[in-house]
Amino acid sequence: MQLQVARIGKPHGIRGEVTVQVLTDAPADRFVPGTEFVVEPASAGPLTVEGARWNKDILLLAFEGIETRNQAETLRGAKLFIETEELDEDDDEGWYEHELVGLEARVGSQVVGKVAGLHTMPVQDLLVVEDADGKEILIPFVEQIVPEVNVAEGFILLTPPDGLFEINSDDAADGEPEGNA
Repeated sequence: MQLQVARIGKPHGIRGEVTVQVLTDAPADRFVPGTEFVVEPASAGPLTVEGARWNKDILLLAFEGIETRNQAETLRGAKLFIETEELDEDDDEGWYEHELVGLEARVGSQVVGKVAGLHTMPVQDLLVVEDADGKEILIPFVEQIVPEVNVAEGFILLTPPDGLFEINSDDAADGEPEGNA
């Protein structure tokens, strides 16, 4: 299975560098010189990282064999993938959405729903848990609230603060966030 980690944007400068939209929470680990990516469309790759640097908040990559702005322009819009077999299964640094979707969400031994998605946010990630009624509940994906993720046994353990499920359910039921005038 392949996992998309970036999308190539426009060329930067005249030496073949490109901007990339980063789609991973570990860019320092994913974009190191020597890393080879599977590319979509396949005609644009594979690509091997020659250099990576940040220009303000934008990651710039240089690839082996891409030395001019014109060559870099041909890569615009290409998607960069890694093979998930390359990922360390015991890595507790983070989880990918495809690993989490479908896991039972439990509070103690009680099943409260299933993981339906993962929203990657700037401050913290949010798990989307669908309860038995089909309502989506957003759960902050932090260790205090999600102390255990057990992919092998098919569940996540939640220790939600009092009211988390009720607040989500109330907002969903009346369609209005509390406190709006």
